[in-house]
Amino acid sequence: MQTVDIMQEIQRLPLNKKFYVVEETIKSIKTDELNHQTELAVDELYNDYVNDKELTAFTTLDFEKFYEAK
Repeated sequence: MQTVDIMQEIQRLPLNKKFYVVEETIKSIKTDELNHQTELAVDELYNDYVNDKELTAFTTLDFEKFYEAK
């Protein structure tokens, strides 16, 4: 289906369905953008976490038993 066909189909919808299409499209765009920004951040920081031991120093504590004071 071509973009023109999709637009024609949307124009045939009742108003509430048009709003639904717009809302879902915006949600999808926001999700895609958030995922893209997250991937960029991961790529940018990956080498820092691999090479800078200060950034991962506390991960050695992850396997120690932790007792909460009551």
